[in-house]
Amino acid sequence: MSALLRVPKTPVSTVFRAQPGSSTQLRAISSTRPPPKALPFSLGLKTDGPLYRGHGETKILRMLMFGKPGAGKGTLSARLVKKYDILSLSTGDLLRQHISERTEVGRMAEEIVATGGLLPDDIMLKVVTSKLDLHNRHWILDGFPRTLGQGKLLDQHLKTKNTPLSLVVNLDVADEIILSRISDRWVHLPSGRVYNLSYNPPKVPGLDDATGEALTKRPDDNPEIFARRLEKFYASTSPLLAYYKSQPSRTTRVSTLTGSTSDEIWPHLEGLVRSSFPNLKERSETRAQRLRNSLTEPSLLARPEHDPITKY
Repeated sequence: MSALLRVPKTPVSTVFRAQPGSSTQLRAISSTRPPPKALPFSLGLKTDGPLYRGHGETKILRMLMFGKPGAGKGTLSARLVKKYDILSLSTGDLLRQHISERTEVGRMAEEIVATGGLLPDDIMLKVVTSKLDLHNRHWILDGFPRTLGQGKLLDQHLKTKNTPLSLVVNLDVADEIILSRISDRWVHLPSGRVYNLSYNPPKVPGLDDATGEALTKRPDDNPEIFARRLEKFYASTSPLLAYYKSQPSRTTRVSTLTGSTSDEIWPHLEGLVRSSFPNLKERSETRAQRLRNSLTEPSLLARPEHDPITKY
């Protein structure tokens, strides 16, 4: 140190702080107040809550969305992807793509699916992670994980790539509201467009707005099947949600959004995403760009009437 520090003779507390731009020079700051309990200097670390990544990296949206059958996961995910530069990763579409392209994992999966079997977790992980290693892309993963075992496998993979999940959203909608909703739900199967007679009816009853084709009811949109699906949800997804909530992570934020309809939940979801990921840009693109930003588009892959992959 080039010069001695002069400490005042009056009884005051002295705090030494590092000067900006130098780690060797110190200056004395006199104060009659008691010294603060916090460290009197900055460590140069960013600590912006549970989404902290360190090293000044930009926060990337890597998101899972959970909710009961009919809670609006697909609708809300589609709204996010339509408005913002977010990649939608659908497990079912990824699986169809692998099978269509005859990849190694696609051939393995095709044999199992053809016999009506369920894919083992390790194969499902390969299907999903083939497109997950996108370090600078915002993405939402749809349809995976569905069990605690799958969640742990996904966590392990993402941590090895240093790309941990950044947001887990749980949609909390009352059972009776969902039951009423699915009773009024009609779909256009080729496009996946969903209508509800209560709050989002088609312009012409029974017909799709875009194509004029007939709408149909999903086979599982009835109270008995809904009750079984709900029981399965509580058995498999509840432990998975508890797992994420219990993880002492500074990188993953877990939020529960409560509402009755997608329109009611949407502003809360959008606000959460915008405030947590301020660098997220809104889309301004042509159809060709949308195709490049999508791994698959439903209309591009043929789907038989009874598609065994829909369960993924």
